[in-house]
Amino acid sequence: MTGLLAADTSAADKRAAFRAGLASGRIQRFPGTFNPLVAKLIQEIGFEGVHISGAMLAADLGLPDIGLTTLSEVAGRGQQIARVTDLPSLIDADTGFGEPMNAARTVTVLEDAGIAGCHLEDQVNPKRCGHLDGKAVVPTADMVRRLRAAVSARRDPNFVICARTDAANIEGIDAAIDRARAYAEAGADLIFVEALTATADFEKVRESVATPLLANMNEFGKSELISARTLEQIGYNAVIYPLSTLRLAMHAAEAGLREIFTRGTQSDLLDRMQPTDRLYELLQYERYGEFDSGIANFTRPKDQ
Repeated sequence: MTGLLAADTSAADKRAAFRAGLASGRIQRFPGTFNPLVAKLIQEIGFEGVHISGAMLAADLGLPDIGLTTLSEVAGRGQQIARVTDLPSLIDADTGFGEPMNAARTVTVLEDAGIAGCHLEDQVNPKRCGHLDGKAVVPTADMVRRLRAAVSARRDPNFVICARTDAANIEGIDAAIDRARAYAEAGADLIFVEALTATADFEKVRESVATPLLANMNEFGKSELISARTLEQIGYNAVIYPLSTLRLAMHAAEAGLREIFTRGTQSDLLDRMQPTDRLYELLQYERYGEFDSGIANFTRPKDQ
């Protein structure tokens, strides 16, 4: 049964691993996942963690990333994902789903879901995607209260609270750095300055902020796509790829569906599909069969 129905590693150990990874000097790579199966693949390939993006979750529900998802929806999907992987899961908690007291409750719910950490942002609620224009941020003092509430509600000291600021494209990078420092003083363990554009911006933030830093490598957004190795050399501690797996999957699904619609068969698509054997390998089908046989394989004793 070990590692079959659920991950072997406890939530507490995943959180400790996340903390240790941030302090290791090696960048922690967290690809985004939209379901538990992709999380298993991320672990098998060898990444350090999984990211659960609010934009990805909203898109998976057929919604835009404008603050329409709820805490229960986010925590429920997070729990499903965290359950199947030994890797720490970092989840997007938007603005904390309300006022500071809501942010505090959000942390407790995410802890109970087995999540290793969350990021909270300083946008006005309801928020919007960090790489869109037209964003607005709350005053620094309001975000500080949001973070202090979240930190105070934390029961496991290893649960990582990441503070995200969207101020760089609104107030400028210097203002974003000032906010980052204030958020670190409020207790944030990890700082996420969203939608930086060039490598020089990432370098400036690193030079100005002592707290561990997270970079967002979101395709088709405002940021230059920088390699993990370069980010590590700059001094970043973690990087997320929030939408990559969804974009890859949806591109392949759309191309395949259009061909089936046009040709009436998927016969020429088989080499672009995951074979059943590979799916079964990822799901550990054989081990489930062995477990089932072990439980059901018994002989009824004869009457005495």
